[in-house]
Amino acid sequence: MTNRLADAVSPYLRSHADNPVDWWPWGPEAFAEAVRRDVPVLVSIGYSTCHWCHVMARESFSDPDLAAHLNERFVAIKVDREEHPDVDSSYLAAASAFTPQLGWPLTVFTTPAGQAFFAGTYFPPRPVQDHPAFRQVLDAVTEAWTTRRGEVDTTARGVAAALAAQPAPPAAGAVELPAPAALSRAAARVAAAEDVEHGGFGGAPKFPVAPAQLALLGLGAGGDRQALALASRTLRRMAASPLRDPVEGGFFRYSTRRDWGDPHWERMLYDNALLLTAYSRLALLEPADTVGDGTDETAGGAGRGSAPALGPLEVAAGIAGFLLTRLRTSRGAFGSAQDSESTIDGRRVEGGFYALDAAERARHEAPPVDDKVLTGWNGLAIAALAEAGARHDRPDWVAAARRAADVLLDEHVTPDGRLLRASSSTGVSEAVATLEDHGMFAEGLLQLTLATGLPRYAVVARAVLEACLTDDETAAPFAAPAGADPVLREQGTALAADPSEGAYPSGVAATAVAALTLHRLTGEARWRRAVERAVGPAADAALDSPVAYGTTFSLMAELAAPSTQLLVVEPSVITLAGTASVGTAAGEDDLVAAAGLGARARRTLGPGVLVGVVDEDSAVALADAGFELFAGRTAVQGHATAYLCHDFVCRLPVTGVAELDRDLAEQARSRSRS
Repeated sequence: MTNRLADAVSPYLRSHADNPVDWWPWGPEAFAEAVRRDVPVLVSIGYSTCHWCHVMARESFSDPDLAAHLNERFVAIKVDREEHPDVDSSYLAAASAFTPQLGWPLTVFTTPAGQAFFAGTYFPPRPVQDHPAFRQVLDAVTEAWTTRRGEVDTTARGVAAALAAQPAPPAAGAVELPAPAALSRAAARVAAAEDVEHGGFGGAPKFPVAPAQLALLGLGAGGDRQALALASRTLRRMAASPLRDPVEGGFFRYSTRRDWGDPHWERMLYDNALLLTAYSRLALLEPADTVGDGTDETAGGAGRGSAPALGPLEVAAGIAGFLLTRLRTSRGAFGSAQDSESTIDGRRVEGGFYALDAAERARHEAPPVDDKVLTGWNGLAIAALAEAGARHDRPDWVAAARRAADVLLDEHVTPDGRLLRASSSTGVSEAVATLEDHGMFAEGLLQLTLATGLPRYAVVARAVLEACLTDDETAAPFAAPAGADPVLREQGTALAADPSEGAYPSGVAATAVAALTLHRLTGEARWRRAVERAVGPAADAALDSPVAYGTTFSLMAELAAPSTQLLVVEPSVITLAGTASVGTAAGEDDLVAAAGLGARARRTLGPGVLVGVVDEDSAVALADAGFELFAGRTAVQGHATAYLCHDFVCRLPVTGVAELDRDLAEQARSRSRS
């Protein structure tokens, strides 16, 4: 039996390499083999930190007798849903025709043409209540395939036709910008879903839904005190709950209980990146904390369920520490997640490691990290570390963001400029880069330029977004350059992009965020038009269900607010050689030093507001590269100088904090009058 998974990019696939199952990786070869043998295909989809995926692997896929039975009657494909999100989405949609309990492991049976005719999730090794054993499922599928082939083909064609007939997203078009009252009413719908006893939204299971938190913080920064209070309550209760690891600082994926108890113990890169942004912004929007006790959460402390009350900035620092000490790979980018399972005293225990205090953890091996580097999720981390590092004077966070960005630029961008989705210690994946990869990575690079002043990152970000921008004003404004997964395209089972969100932004929303930032840096109206066209089809849904469309809702608030650019130009640092230095290598001096005026600017938050602090030489380089915001911006008479602009029309430059405060206050009064 050929071992096709031993050198896979995905650690999840490699963990199945020693199974007696004759696994194939995702690709046309597996389906061609099914055609040759005229057998059905088992598509098993999971991911490294999926607990029940591990359970099914131990119970069923490691059983030699069951594996022999499976190998004889099926072609078996193992898929990492994080490596191939299009494949996961397509088969989740197909599986919904057979079971309402969607999740992972996802177990789908298809024809050799890739059309699903039966599906489920976890199947136990022996029957449990109404759940058949996995062997029984295999036997039933085999019986249907061999004796009722016509019914199987009819079912498969029916499911495929139903998916193909799903209504397309509404036609793209400019959004009618909502009035502040409409945004407030939508925020009130979020408040109505609040769990006033435990915080968060809805019952169990309960997720952080970081995009919704960021949307509320954005409204709060614009003066909506109720939205800010709601976000603050939720974020503070989450930070003091078992959802947050009090020892290492990261947040778990979700809670199985309404009171945030009994978390699902994996820690995901996307959750922690977005929550780092949320807590770092909350720290700027609220007065200095009086609840924190100064405890250094990385130095030891209580185990599960007894986190001290920390202020937002301390929580943010804990998240950043988790990213840098646990999820950062040896190459300098970030792995996708840390597992929930660990070995404690010879037994594999889900969550057991996280019940230990720091001293006890030192005696045990930590749960493994999935070292698969995903372009989009790393983009979220780069943006979070760059923004939070700049706003809170943490050059080490900015340096970490730059190191990760450099790794991706070296390894995930081809010589001809194409973006790749995933890599690991074993190589680069053949999976196509999705729209979320392009949008999230571009925004990370733009935030890195705003923190460091280095033009390289913004230039690449612009090229990444240009590759996604479509010319047809009646079509979706953004599309992944490589399109959907090629196997799905060939089989006719690829789905249209889904604008809905949840744990992190959709590909459309993520790309729109980056495009809006690029508009504010270049002044090019086409980028704002593209954002409006992207937001338009989901506008009504976002106003009706802001929690499910958090980033889209944020974008609507951003588009409705006056566009404000606040740029501070610092004098360039002169080296001993007498030349200006804007930095060429990653290091803790990447963050543009900013005391006084620059530091004040970085504390400014609000809908429609972009803040950048660069040195004078970087401003010239950025202007030469086509970023109009920086054109003609100098450090007046060698002093740090602030330029406060509305749609690129700027007030007179100022060099004092008091003058900048005056201009910001006057602008706020002007907004309130309008």
